[in-house]
Amino acid sequence: MTEERPGPRGRGPALQRRARASHSIEAVLAGAVEILDESGAQGLTTRALAARLGGGPASIYWYVSGRDELLDLAADSVLGGVLVAVAGVGEDGAGDPIADLRTIAVAMFDAIVDRPWLGAYAMRDTGRQVHSLQLYEKMGEQVMRLGLTPTQCFHATSAIVGFVIGTAADMGQQLPAAVASGSVTRAEYLGGAVAEWRRLDPAEYPFIHHIVDEFAVHDDRDQFRAGLDLLLDGLRLSAQR
Repeated sequence: MTEERPGPRGRGPALQRRARASHSIEAVLAGAVEILDESGAQGLTTRALAARLGGGPASIYWYVSGRDELLDLAADSVLGGVLVAVAGVGEDGAGDPIADLRTIAVAMFDAIVDRPWLGAYAMRDTGRQVHSLQLYEKMGEQVMRLGLTPTQCFHATSAIVGFVIGTAADMGQQLPAAVASGSVTRAEYLGGAVAEWRRLDPAEYPFIHHIVDEFAVHDDRDQFRAGLDLLLDGLRLSAQR
């Protein structure tokens, strides 16, 4: 009897199409994430992934239709890890919904900020990014606990998700070429920017001179958390009206 092989790819949801080979899709996505973390999106090709896994490019196409789907599912697998990290948060409905929402948002930020490639693909296509959709649902459920209208819930949840992904993507950008090459340190590069700001005319740039000392010593994660807290404080006030 010959070994039964997976049938032709269908047109249904990606994970349903691959139910027969679900024991292998995890390895494919883990390998893709490794390459993305090492080389960014430009380094991920089906040939590079197949070589890492010990096969030919055709073997990758049993699981994904192409590079775009591979990128979406790799991003979704990272956000799946966020779901695991925040399992149970807010589910009993007993805690502060704003505090629970903050916990989820910070976990999501931490997963994205150190991966320059991830911001562009996180929640890009929730039709096939199952974990992304579940994470969006989990965040939205915390907002629902505030008793807001559907419109308010939609706007609030979208604003928080957008702030988390946008800020993480901005802070997680590739290092400037001089820093990446090692010709200058990050501190030296930041010091150069601070010096440029200090040379600006205070009459023309009063705000820059007002905050330049803070900019010189700021921590990116503290900056994110402060912005998130401002957003969540506004949400709490809206719920109390």
